[in-house]
Amino acid sequence: MLIVDLNQGNAELTQEALKAEGLDAAVCVADVSKPKDCERLVNAAVDRFGGLDVLANCVGIAGIGKVTEINDADWNRCLDVDLKSMAFTAKFAVPQMARSGGGSIINISSIDGIRAGFTANIPYAAAKGGVISITRSMAVHHGREGIRANCIAPGHLYSTMVSTDLSAEDRELRRRAGPLGVEGTAWDVAWAGVFLASDESRWVSGVVLPVDAGVLAATPLGMRHYMD
Repeated sequence: MLIVDLNQGNAELTQEALKAEGLDAAVCVADVSKPKDCERLVNAAVDRFGGLDVLANCVGIAGIGKVTEINDADWNRCLDVDLKSMAFTAKFAVPQMARSGGGSIINISSIDGIRAGFTANIPYAAAKGGVISITRSMAVHHGREGIRANCIAPGHLYSTMVSTDLSAEDRELRRRAGPLGVEGTAWDVAWAGVFLASDESRWVSGVVLPVDAGVLAATPLGMRHYMD
């Protein structure tokens, strides 16, 4: 497994956790918003492990604001990191997967790419909606090469991305908004990724899998009894 991160220290923490489980893991420091780095990380994986079977595109940064509040720099940065990175990493990964007989591409989107989210975040929503679109297209364009492409849309889970800015009140509100009434974690998304990476999902391609405690299944009024 090749761990890719802009921050070497963070990548090495993940590497240590994987090695503690007996897994072979290497680190590649890269800025995935740059196509040259996307190409370099794919080549590093092939050189280190002899091929490429699974690509998990899970990088993401926030992009805040209503459409009347956004600015050019924030828009470009969010789209580059959250959407362009996935397209260009796949650009270089697909030929390597095809050479080895196929593989699985897993892109992490968000329920905010499907519905207006908990906060006003037009750049982020645009990027995550784009992730869904390119995933479906890749599934069609490369299916005959044995490549599956699927998308996970996480809901209101509690993770490092929101932990520094989310109040206790908002955290509880997000938990109650889900029909299951249980707060999600990054592990819930990870286990969905394990399924989509495995042969158990060999006939699954082009899907968007919400991992959201059932949020997308309900209308706001459908949850009214749980939101008081």
